[in-house]
Amino acid sequence: MTSFGTQAPQPAIKGASARRQAMLDYLIQAGSAQVDELAERFGVSRMTVHRDLDTLAEQGMVNKQHGGVTTRSSSVFESNFALRSHIAKREKQALAHAALEEIAPGEAVMLDDSTTASELASLLPAREPLTVITNGLESIGRLKTAAGIKLITLGGDYQPRFNATFGLLCEQTLANLRANVAVLSASAILGTTAYVQDPAVTQIKRALMAAAERRILLIHSAKFGSSALHRLADLSEFDLILIDSGLADEHRQALDDAGICYRLLKL
Repeated sequence: MTSFGTQAPQPAIKGASARRQAMLDYLIQAGSAQVDELAERFGVSRMTVHRDLDTLAEQGMVNKQHGGVTTRSSSVFESNFALRSHIAKREKQALAHAALEEIAPGEAVMLDDSTTASELASLLPAREPLTVITNGLESIGRLKTAAGIKLITLGGDYQPRFNATFGLLCEQTLANLRANVAVLSASAILGTTAYVQDPAVTQIKRALMAAAERRILLIHSAKFGSSALHRLADLSEFDLILIDSGLADEHRQALDDAGICYRLLKL
């Protein structure tokens, strides 16, 4: 793991809660850190750092591994919703604005549980009247008071880490619905295939895709070149893929060679 440059020690922070929050803020910027690095920065013992990281890991905020910690997703670990909502926020907002241009008043729109889709949820009242269907509680919260939005919430088993519902009830509800467009994100893109870490999340995303006439994928460029545990779909299964401008030339070439319909955004 690499640290986030050379940092001066943090002024003493009173209280475990405040220290853990400061530690999390630092890790969101750095992406990863070693235990010794955190102990020096926050002026506490290695044992205290381990206790703090254990607490953050239990909350789904970080992933402890190899004597250090990371906030980055791995092939078997998905950071929780609260943490992911802070990562690449500018890019996610740009993707959401671009997706809004693909939605017309009167349509039925499906949103997955992703933090990127929740950014789009905040913008959807500008296209009212709309019907919005989602299993994401963050999107539900952002739309519940919008007068021109007919909101259909998907039931199922609530998973706090994703702040969303999944499972058989959710799938059965989706099987009886049909929408104009589904807007989704993914955890990773390897070659021309999208991947997701969690099997329950993958299942519902697939059900959303099956229930919509058009499928739009919103994806941060940093997710290209990595993989996750469960295959979601080939990129050719999406009618449009919106990507921020940070996409490397090699990944752009792979999309072009495969004839994938995508658009790079100017940030």
